[in-house]
Amino acid sequence: MISMYTKQEIILRSQRDGFSQRQITRELGISRKTVSKYISQYNLLLASGKTVSQALSVCLSEAPSYNSNARGKIRFTQEVQSAIDLLLEQNQKKRMGGLSKQQLKKIDILALLHGKGFEIGYTTVCNYIRGKETAPRKQEAFIRQVYEPGSSCEFDWGEVKLTISGRQRKFQLAVFTSGYSNYRYSLLYERQDTLAFMESHVAFFLFVGGVYREMVYDNMRVAVAKFVGTREKEPTRALLDLRGHYQFGHRFCNTYRGNEKGHVERSVEHVRRKAFGFKDSFATLEEANNHLLSALQKINNTKQQLSGKSANEMFAEEKGHLIGHTETLEFSDYEQLRVDKYATISYRTNRYSVSDKLVGRFVDVKIYSSKLEVFYDNRFIATHERVYGKHQWVIAIEHYLDTFKRKPGALPGSLALASRGQLKKIYDAYFTGSPRDFIELLHYCQQNQIGDDYLATTVGRLTNNGRDNVTSEKLMSLLGNKPPVESNTLHKLNQTSHLAKNHLIQTAQLMG
Repeated sequence: MISMYTKQEIILRSQRDGFSQRQITRELGISRKTVSKYISQYNLLLASGKTVSQALSVCLSEAPSYNSNARGKIRFTQEVQSAIDLLLEQNQKKRMGGLSKQQLKKIDILALLHGKGFEIGYTTVCNYIRGKETAPRKQEAFIRQVYEPGSSCEFDWGEVKLTISGRQRKFQLAVFTSGYSNYRYSLLYERQDTLAFMESHVAFFLFVGGVYREMVYDNMRVAVAKFVGTREKEPTRALLDLRGHYQFGHRFCNTYRGNEKGHVERSVEHVRRKAFGFKDSFATLEEANNHLLSALQKINNTKQQLSGKSANEMFAEEKGHLIGHTETLEFSDYEQLRVDKYATISYRTNRYSVSDKLVGRFVDVKIYSSKLEVFYDNRFIATHERVYGKHQWVIAIEHYLDTFKRKPGALPGSLALASRGQLKKIYDAYFTGSPRDFIELLHYCQQNQIGDDYLATTVGRLTNNGRDNVTSEKLMSLLGNKPPVESNTLHKLNQTSHLAKNHLIQTAQLMG
């Protein structure tokens, strides 16, 4: 519908200035049908007996009108309605499955509709969804704060449920949000514990290349040791260690009071929806973390309504105001554990193998959120990925080779062999009658850092010439002719580096 001003211009240019309809259409940039419509209304008034002055008075004082009674919702088609209903059904399934925090919001539904090519407005989507809701939601006021660059950063946890390798599991989302730039950084952890709390901070400070003058927390147990009186809270040793090393201040706000932190949009909820509202099933946890990093890249590149700039653009302005630091805080839990008769150490009901030469000895164990490092007599002897289930066994067959030499009959039914799928397939196919030869082959692979993948590839080369051609001597000969540097070995070596650095490398690659 045109404005009152445009209607007046049509009448005046036609009657006062003598312009043609074509010229009015061109100069005002409107439809020729619209110009003809209002000139015809003027002519009808003249034909009804009104004077020129009266006709002009009526046309110039009445606002343009349009009969919309018979007009349907052109863009809100049945197809659009069906698409929204399907997404609302998915939200309902998420609520029933305990994933209510990962529901799609109206703005997410709008983005999906636009992605499918539907031209529809946000208000239309909201009105339709609101009409299907039975009870209005209670709204909460948030207080907009003003921050100086580098002055404040908020930290919070959030639970997210993901399906990893077909099994639904709970993970903890550690989220950092800059007060000034709204820049976000996030990591996935198995638990909301002290190690994850410290590790996430070290990784964040490494990534942004500095430290904020103040960190803001709610009453999370990894930050608050105890309450002193009705208002004061005593920080945990972990928070004190972080403060002492990185020299930042801290502030506590009340639990479940995100509006006290100052951000209208709750960062945990926002990151969780944008990263896992559309996709929550992954083959591995590593794939889920990579997906999270990609989502953060998109979030930080999106223009913000209140500033008109992206978080990345504002963080570029803010970075120079951060407190510099040169040394990374080293942290871990430490325990001294005894090696049992199975050549394993037990930590929180789970068992991890070490060399069978250490049975009965005490070893020193450094515990991180994602791995365990084992030392004996101040020498590094083993590392394992940390598991969080109950009564699980993490076994490396290399730790038992000396025992297998003395007891080769124990090899076929051992957990050590069963836990290495490719090795077991090779053994079952070619070495069931000669376990000693297979043990000798494993010794050779251990000494020359030959991984399972390369060994399986070499076996495949021999089988091309016949099944009977596979022997330990021929395999060792082929392996010796071309010592490999393979991803499997490199991956194991990289596990000994700090997890925070791994996160830094992955994120830096995505940030370009």
